[in-house]
Amino acid sequence: MDEERQSRNEAAEVAQWLRRHPRFLEQFPDLAITLVVPKDSGASTSLASYQLEVLRDKNRELTRRLGELFGNAHENERLAVRTHQLTLALMRATSPAETLRALVAVLREDFAGDAVHLTLFAPMADVSPSDWLQVIPSDDLRSAEILAVVGQDEPFCGRLAPERAGLFFGGSMHAVASCALLPVPDLGIVAIGSSDPHRFFPGMGTLFLRMMAEALAVAMARRG
Repeated sequence: MDEERQSRNEAAEVAQWLRRHPRFLEQFPDLAITLVVPKDSGASTSLASYQLEVLRDKNRELTRRLGELFGNAHENERLAVRTHQLTLALMRATSPAETLRALVAVLREDFAGDAVHLTLFAPMADVSPSDWLQVIPSDDLRSAEILAVVGQDEPFCGRLAPERAGLFFGGSMHAVASCALLPVPDLGIVAIGSSDPHRFFPGMGTLFLRMMAEALAVAMARRG
Protein backbone atom coordinates (compact mmCIF):
# COMPACT_ATOMS: atom_id res chain seq x y z
CA MET A 1 0.00 0.00 0.00
CA ASP A 2 2.83 2.38 0.82
CA GLU A 3 4.42 1.74 -2.58
CA GLU A 4 1.08 2.27 -4.34
CA ARG A 5 0.49 5.52 -2.45
CA GLN A 6 4.03 6.69 -3.26
CA SER A 7 3.49 5.86 -6.93
CA ARG A 8 0.26 7.89 -7.04
CA ASN A 9 1.98 10.81 -5.34
CA GLU A 10 4.84 10.73 -7.84
CA ALA A 11 2.38 10.55 -10.74
CA ALA A 12 0.51 13.54 -9.34
CA GLU A 13 3.75 15.50 -9.05
CA VAL A 14 4.66 14.66 -12.65
CA ALA A 15 1.22 15.68 -13.86
CA GLN A 16 1.42 18.93 -11.91
CA TRP A 17 4.85 19.67 -13.36
CA LEU A 18 3.64 18.99 -16.91
CA ARG A 19 0.73 21.39 -16.40
CA ARG A 20 3.22 24.09 -15.54
CA HIS A 21 5.33 23.19 -18.59
CA PRO A 22 2.88 22.50 -21.43
CA ARG A 23 5.62 22.87 -24.10
CA PHE A 24 7.84 20.20 -22.55
CA LEU A 25 7.39 17.74 -25.42
CA GLU A 26 8.70 20.28 -27.92
CA GLN A 27 12.14 19.79 -26.34
CA PHE A 28 11.85 15.99 -26.30
CA PRO A 29 9.76 14.94 -29.33
CA ASP A 30 11.03 11.34 -29.09
CA LEU A 31 9.32 11.06 -25.69
CA ALA A 32 5.95 11.75 -27.28
CA ILE A 33 6.36 8.65 -29.44
CA THR A 34 7.04 6.36 -26.47
CA LEU A 35 4.05 7.50 -24.39
CA VAL A 36 1.03 5.18 -24.21
CA VAL A 37 -2.12 7.20 -24.88
CA PRO A 38 -5.63 5.81 -24.11
CA LYS A 39 -7.93 5.78 -27.09
CA ASP A 40 -10.38 8.17 -25.48
CA SER A 41 -11.69 11.54 -26.43
CA GLY A 42 -10.76 14.57 -24.45
CA ALA A 43 -7.33 15.80 -23.43
CA SER A 44 -5.55 12.73 -24.74
CA THR A 45 -6.64 13.54 -28.29
CA SER A 46 -4.24 16.49 -28.64
CA LEU A 47 -1.27 14.39 -27.48
CA ALA A 48 -2.20 11.59 -29.87
CA SER A 49 -2.37 14.13 -32.70
CA TYR A 50 1.03 15.45 -31.70
CA GLN A 51 2.48 11.95 -31.73
CA LEU A 52 1.07 11.39 -35.20
CA GLU A 53 2.54 14.64 -36.50
CA VAL A 54 5.96 13.77 -35.08
CA LEU A 55 5.81 10.39 -36.80
CA ARG A 56 4.77 12.03 -40.04
CA ASP A 57 7.70 14.47 -39.84
CA LYS A 58 10.12 11.61 -39.25
CA ASN A 59 8.60 9.68 -42.13
CA ARG A 60 8.97 12.66 -44.48
CA GLU A 61 12.62 13.07 -43.42
CA LEU A 62 13.33 9.37 -43.95
CA THR A 63 11.66 9.49 -47.36
CA ARG A 64 13.81 12.48 -48.32
CA ARG A 65 17.00 10.75 -47.19
CA LEU A 66 16.10 7.55 -49.03
CA GLY A 67 15.49 9.61 -52.16
CA GLU A 68 18.93 11.19 -51.83
CA LEU A 69 20.58 7.80 -51.29
CA PHE A 70 18.80 6.35 -54.32
CA GLY A 71 19.83 9.32 -56.46
CA ASN A 72 23.46 9.08 -55.32
CA ALA A 73 23.53 5.32 -55.96
CA HIS A 74 22.13 5.83 -59.47
CA GLU A 75 24.68 8.56 -60.23
CA ASN A 76 27.57 6.45 -58.90
CA GLU A 77 26.47 3.51 -61.03
CA ARG A 78 26.35 5.74 -64.11
CA LEU A 79 29.82 7.13 -63.39
CA ALA A 80 31.22 3.65 -62.76
CA VAL A 81 29.97 2.44 -66.15
CA ARG A 82 31.37 5.47 -67.97
CA THR A 83 34.71 5.25 -66.17
CA HIS A 84 34.93 1.60 -67.19
CA GLN A 85 34.19 2.53 -70.80
CA LEU A 86 36.90 5.18 -70.67
CA THR A 87 39.41 2.64 -69.36
CA LEU A 88 38.54 0.25 -72.20
CA ALA A 89 38.97 3.03 -74.77
CA LEU A 90 42.43 3.84 -73.39
CA MET A 91 43.40 0.16 -73.45
CA ARG A 92 42.38 -0.16 -77.13
CA ALA A 93 44.57 2.76 -78.21
CA THR A 94 47.83 1.72 -79.89
CA SER A 95 49.97 4.86 -79.47
CA PRO A 96 50.39 7.79 -77.06
CA ALA A 97 48.71 10.17 -79.50
CA GLU A 98 45.75 7.85 -80.02
CA THR A 99 45.48 7.34 -76.24
CA LEU A 100 45.22 11.07 -75.63
CA ARG A 101 42.72 11.55 -78.45
CA ALA A 102 40.58 8.73 -77.03
CA LEU A 103 40.64 10.37 -73.60
CA VAL A 104 39.53 13.74 -74.92
CA ALA A 105 36.79 12.22 -77.09
CA VAL A 106 35.30 10.19 -74.22
CA LEU A 107 35.42 13.11 -71.77
CA ARG A 108 33.66 15.34 -74.28
CA GLU A 109 30.99 12.86 -75.34
CA ASP A 110 30.30 10.52 -72.42
CA PHE A 111 31.13 12.90 -69.58
CA ALA A 112 29.69 16.02 -71.28
CA GLY A 113 32.83 18.09 -70.86
CA ASP A 114 32.22 21.48 -72.47
CA ALA A 115 35.99 22.07 -72.66
CA VAL A 116 38.62 19.35 -72.36
CA HIS A 117 42.29 20.29 -72.52
CA LEU A 118 45.57 18.53 -71.75
CA THR A 119 48.79 20.05 -70.48
CA LEU A 120 51.95 17.94 -70.86
CA PHE A 121 55.07 18.72 -68.86
CA ALA A 122 57.38 17.28 -71.53
CA PRO A 123 57.09 16.83 -75.31
CA MET A 124 56.27 13.39 -76.70
CA ALA A 125 57.60 11.96 -79.95
CA ASP A 126 54.33 11.37 -81.81
CA VAL A 127 52.18 13.94 -79.99
CA SER A 128 51.83 17.44 -81.45
CA PRO A 129 50.29 20.47 -79.73
CA SER A 130 46.76 21.28 -80.89
CA ASP A 131 43.73 23.31 -79.82
CA TRP A 132 43.19 20.84 -76.96
CA LEU A 133 46.80 20.04 -76.06
CA GLN A 134 49.72 22.17 -74.94
CA VAL A 135 53.24 21.39 -73.78
CA ILE A 136 54.62 23.42 -70.86
CA PRO A 137 58.04 22.12 -69.75
CA SER A 138 58.75 21.93 -66.03
CA ASP A 139 61.32 24.76 -66.31
CA ASP A 140 58.70 27.10 -67.83
CA LEU A 141 57.46 29.83 -65.44
CA ARG A 142 53.87 28.83 -66.22
CA SER A 143 54.56 25.38 -64.78
CA ALA A 144 54.97 26.86 -61.29
CA GLU A 145 51.67 28.73 -61.70
CA ILE A 146 49.93 25.51 -62.71
CA LEU A 147 51.30 23.60 -59.73
CA ALA A 148 50.16 26.44 -57.45
CA VAL A 149 46.58 25.63 -58.49
CA VAL A 150 46.72 21.84 -58.53
CA GLY A 151 49.19 19.67 -56.64
CA GLN A 152 50.82 16.43 -57.64
CA ASP A 153 48.19 14.02 -56.32
CA GLU A 154 44.68 15.31 -55.64
CA PRO A 155 42.31 16.68 -58.31
CA PHE A 156 41.15 20.28 -58.04
CA CYS A 157 37.43 20.98 -58.34
CA GLY A 158 35.83 24.42 -58.40
CA ARG A 159 36.08 27.78 -60.13
CA LEU A 160 39.15 29.58 -61.42
CA ALA A 161 39.87 33.24 -61.99
CA PRO A 162 40.03 34.01 -65.76
CA GLU A 163 43.81 34.44 -65.79
CA ARG A 164 44.31 31.07 -64.16
CA ALA A 165 41.65 29.37 -66.28
CA GLY A 166 43.61 30.54 -69.30
CA LEU A 167 46.60 28.47 -68.17
CA PHE A 168 44.58 25.28 -68.59
CA PHE A 169 41.93 26.08 -71.21
CA GLY A 170 43.55 28.69 -73.44
CA GLY A 171 41.02 30.45 -75.64
CA SER A 172 38.17 28.32 -74.28
CA MET A 173 38.48 29.77 -70.78
CA HIS A 174 35.46 32.08 -71.21
CA ALA A 175 33.19 29.05 -71.66
CA VAL A 176 34.36 27.50 -68.38
CA ALA A 177 32.32 28.36 -65.27
CA SER A 178 33.66 25.45 -63.18
CA CYS A 179 36.29 22.81 -63.77
CA ALA A 180 38.06 19.69 -62.58
CA LEU A 181 41.86 19.48 -62.92
CA LEU A 182 43.33 15.98 -62.81
CA PRO A 183 47.08 15.65 -62.17
CA VAL A 184 48.52 12.64 -63.98
CA PRO A 185 51.86 11.44 -62.52
CA ASP A 186 54.85 11.88 -64.87
CA LEU A 187 52.59 13.26 -67.59
CA GLY A 188 50.71 16.51 -66.90
CA ILE A 189 47.23 17.84 -66.20
CA VAL A 190 43.84 16.88 -67.63
CA ALA A 191 41.44 19.84 -67.45
CA ILE A 192 37.67 19.30 -67.76
CA GLY A 193 35.58 22.47 -67.95
CA SER A 194 31.84 23.01 -67.71
CA SER A 195 29.58 25.96 -68.49
CA ASP A 196 27.60 25.02 -65.38
CA PRO A 197 29.08 26.87 -62.36
CA HIS A 198 27.80 24.12 -60.05
CA ARG A 199 29.07 21.11 -62.02
CA PHE A 200 32.42 20.98 -60.19
CA PHE A 201 32.79 22.33 -56.66
CA PRO A 202 35.21 22.10 -53.71
CA GLY A 203 34.54 19.12 -51.48
CA MET A 204 32.87 16.98 -54.14
CA GLY A 205 33.86 13.33 -54.40
CA THR A 206 36.93 12.76 -56.55
CA LEU A 207 37.13 8.95 -56.60
CA PHE A 208 36.14 8.58 -60.27
CA LEU A 209 38.36 11.51 -61.30
CA ARG A 210 41.37 9.85 -59.65
CA MET A 211 40.48 6.55 -61.33
CA MET A 212 40.50 8.28 -64.72
CA ALA A 213 43.89 9.85 -64.05
CA GLU A 214 45.35 6.52 -62.94
CA ALA A 215 43.95 4.73 -66.00
CA LEU A 216 45.53 7.34 -68.28
CA ALA A 217 48.88 7.13 -66.49
CA VAL A 218 49.00 3.33 -66.88
CA ALA A 219 47.91 3.48 -70.55
CA MET A 220 50.54 6.09 -71.40
CA ALA A 221 53.26 4.14 -69.58
CA ARG A 222 52.43 1.09 -71.70
CA ARG A 223 52.54 3.12 -74.93
CA GLY A 224 55.69 5.05 -74.02
